[in-house]
Amino acid sequence: MMARTFRVAVAAVALIALAACDGTSGTNGTTPAATASTTAAPNLSDHESGPESPIAYGLFVPAGATQLGPLFRYRSAALIAAYQPELQAIEAQRAADAAAKVAEDEANGTPSPTPTPTPTTRPSPDTFKLIGDEAPRPDTSISLMRIDGDPSDVVRRMLAQIDAAIPDAGLVLDDLSTYCTSEERRITGCQVVASGATEGKREIRVSLSVDTGNLATRTAPPGALTRPVMQLTVEYVGDPRAGQLGRDTGKLGDVADIEKMPDRSGLIWPKMDLDADLTTPLVNGWVAPPSVTLLLSGYQPQFVAMTAERAVDADQIAEQFALANSRKGAITKDVVEDLNSVSTMYSARGKGGAVARAVYILSARGNYTALFYTPAEK
Repeated sequence: MMARTFRVAVAAVALIALAACDGTSGTNGTTPAATASTTAAPNLSDHESGPESPIAYGLFVPAGATQLGPLFRYRSAALIAAYQPELQAIEAQRAADAAAKVAEDEANGTPSPTPTPTPTTRPSPDTFKLIGDEAPRPDTSISLMRIDGDPSDVVRRMLAQIDAAIPDAGLVLDDLSTYCTSEERRITGCQVVASGATEGKREIRVSLSVDTGNLATRTAPPGALTRPVMQLTVEYVGDPRAGQLGRDTGKLGDVADIEKMPDRSGLIWPKMDLDADLTTPLVNGWVAPPSVTLLLSGYQPQFVAMTAERAVDADQIAEQFALANSRKGAITKDVVEDLNSVSTMYSARGKGGAVARAVYILSARGNYTALFYTPAEK
């Protein structure tokens, strides 16, 4: 398998010191005051995906937007739970077979040697490797995008795609005020959630969030290049096992042309003067260490995407973030092997039901980590 061959070639020989979560920063997505950064902006072209890049269920990066980093894909808790009994049964059978072999060897007077653990820096194998070709594929995809074109057009193009992917969604495409909040006509953010069946009868939920930055300080999140940022999350929400029977690479039909329907909201997009400094606390106080290049971030919802030169750095950042936001150090780890990448997801629940999730991707394109944080409901 190409993924396993690729993983063998990865070596990681050092650890990094991670910035601890800063308890003084709020968990409600509020934006700290920003200072102008004197560091030259890095060239991110190698980490960008342009319009038409596929996301899931026929959805794609709309014209006027740029995806930063890869798609961050992982298995949902429901999918993991659905296949866990099968995995545990295989593991139990293998353990029983091994115990029987040891007993047989000892009865014949040839005790089995105790295996010596071999240290390794390679990523863990797929969590469901023992299931073989029937190992479940990720059912959740997240695209993190920067809006480079006209924000009204880009957001409405994305809405039109969602409306086409879920024919019964009934989204409003010519009035941004339906989904966007504003102050004195200036948009402060947008949020839409649509659930329903695709034309292929697959039950999905699509969530779109747009963060314009801090209106009061005219400051965009770090890495936004003073532009609004979008987070698109696509989840399969039907029966987990049934969802594995088909692929999600459909093609949208009858996507509405927003050029033929001007926006009626009268809302305007505020212009940010600068990006917040790279030392700004993000995702529940997390601060980017010097070992990474920050690609994009957002305050509402809280997320950050980054790339690291060393795989061990990217992986450790993900794991430490989950641990720092977990109750009593309890985290869930799930590894997915694709043809040309290995994706590791760490998730944890904090006080009051807060959710922290980190996705680390090792690929030929680079080492990527995305952190997501949902505060507890008040």
